[in-house]
Amino acid sequence: METCKIKQLQLAAAKARLLGVQMVHDAASGHPGGSLSCMDVLTALYNGVMRIDPADPKNPDRDRFVMSKGHCSPAVYPVLALRGFFPVENLKMFRRIDGHMSGHVEMKYNPGVDMSTGSLGQGISVAVGMALAGKQSGKDYRVYAILGDGELAEGQVWEAFMSAAKYKLDNLCACVDVNGLQIDGATKDVMPTEPLDKKFEAFGCHVIKIDGHDFEQINAAYAEAAATKGQPTVILAKTVKGKGVSFMENNAGWHGKAPNDEQFAQAKAELEAQIKELEG
Repeated sequence: METCKIKQLQLAAAKARLLGVQMVHDAASGHPGGSLSCMDVLTALYNGVMRIDPADPKNPDRDRFVMSKGHCSPAVYPVLALRGFFPVENLKMFRRIDGHMSGHVEMKYNPGVDMSTGSLGQGISVAVGMALAGKQSGKDYRVYAILGDGELAEGQVWEAFMSAAKYKLDNLCACVDVNGLQIDGATKDVMPTEPLDKKFEAFGCHVIKIDGHDFEQINAAYAEAAATKGQPTVILAKTVKGKGVSFMENNAGWHGKAPNDEQFAQAKAELEAQIKELEG
């Protein structure tokens, strides 16, 4: 992958992180930690991997995306805005009573969102349904999803993957954001789920393990997924919760908490420094 392309993706992700943190700060509520950890994967999807058109967001032949961990709207909305689905100005309506940009990803009023989510475990089930519908109707679109590693404690997740394997949904690629933390602490303490690679393989999936902050690895994984036939693909992306903001990184306390003014000033300064370096 060309160095200039990687730098463009890194810059887009850094800008999206700044917007996401600002949204949570201004709303005084939201989920920054897991939004920051999956921002690189999401940026790659919407800037090269997926077949989409911001000018025609409901094109029946488009690729689909489902954010199964629906509380990570501070990742989805900024990426969509920067990609041109709606004005960046709209992000100011996040979690406001007079707006439609709710705290969990919402599709009715936000162009580019393919599914409203929030109840953990249900998003991946919808993605499986979308992929099966594509197969049944002879469409060649692909379906992508992001799950949290804490979300894997939901039994419905595994029912969904059993179905995906049964129907050989090679048009489905799910990415697990393996940041190791959830609202109550370390995932290994709340509900151990490892070894994830062996479990997903046992459920009939093709598994790829990557660094979820390395754009070269991210794009290579999605290319491998597209070339895999006869079974769904699961990408296990090792990430850092709160990535990009020093005091949020690897801290479960930032799962669902808004920074105060002083904390936001520090986060803003750190992210602006990253943006400036990437623009230099």
